[in-house]
Amino acid sequence: MRKLFFFGVLLLIITSCATEKLNLSPLSNNFYSETKGSDSDRGAKKGFDINIKENVNASEISNLISTFPKFKNNGLNEEVTSLKYSLQNYLYAIDANNSAGKNRAVKSFEKSYKKIQKLRQQLNKDDDEVLNRYLVRLKTNISVIENSLKGN
Repeated sequence: MRKLFFFGVLLLIITSCATEKLNLSPLSNNFYSETKGSDSDRGAKKGFDINIKENVNASEISNLISTFPKFKNNGLNEEVTSLKYSLQNYLYAIDANNSAGKNRAVKSFEKSYKKIQKLRQQLNKDDDEVLNRYLVRLKTNISVIENSLKGN
């Protein structure tokens, strides 16, 4: 009886283990399949000619969102959270070919960015340098994506 129980548990453990790579992106796989219409749907409306799923800059933004550090200043952390939501909405809007949503997300990002710049003055030198590195990388990646969208 013990052997049967042991093999049952072993079989359950072996079959339940996932071997897929963990997806840390804020854009889930379901999101891509739900938002992408057929080719004939995209031809009917003017959209973005960018594959956000394979875009290096969008991947960098996703990584920055997930690794953004916490600071001692609660007001700054709240504004960083708002900034992250704006960035997620930006990526979602581009993937869904939603120009109005993208523009709203950019304005929201800029608003949070300006508030964070004011709150940076209260940080110590090390935290300020870390925050600055993240903000520069975010702004650079958004600029590259925007330039590629305008070029199409």
